[in-house]
Amino acid sequence: MARKSVREEIVNAAVERFHTHGFNAAGVKDITDSAGVPKGSFYNHFVSKEALAVVALERYGESRRLPELTDASVDPLVRLRQHFEFLRAENTVRDYSRGCLIGGFGTEIADHSDAIREAVRVSLARWAQALAAPIAQAQKSGQVKTATDANTLARFILNAWEGTLISARSEHSEDSYEIFFDTVFGTLLA
Repeated sequence: MARKSVREEIVNAAVERFHTHGFNAAGVKDITDSAGVPKGSFYNHFVSKEALAVVALERYGESRRLPELTDASVDPLVRLRQHFEFLRAENTVRDYSRGCLIGGFGTEIADHSDAIREAVRVSLARWAQALAAPIAQAQKSGQVKTATDANTLARFILNAWEGTLISARSEHSEDSYEIFFDTVFGTLLA
């Protein structure tokens, strides 16, 4: 089996380190050590840790399974629920030790870096757009009765999800997830 490129090794290690420790606590040496590459090789691929963080956000966004939200062969509300069930499982299997890398960067570093703030903004907008598609389909089919714009609902649900992750981490409990699912799928999208 061919070895991944050094750049890919660094990006993969960065996603893991940033997601586990945050931007500030993940040093370049920590990332390159984790990738198993010399620290000097970092600068052959990235001009700064900030530039790497932007790439890491893109990579993390790709792992959110957004294309599955457009699978028309699956009921739109089932797609939406499966999306959040996947995300919940991803967090509970780690014993609530992580939240969302996008939200984490949004709260930790976006005020200090225009590049990261823009990457967070783009990531959240892309995610909200993906969530809006099944919501709009469910509205069109009559499954969702609210006349609130699908884009507005998607943004609200995404904001609620990010808050749910914070609560679940602080409580180390399923309670916040249950409230999210009951409210979103039992009330808001009923």
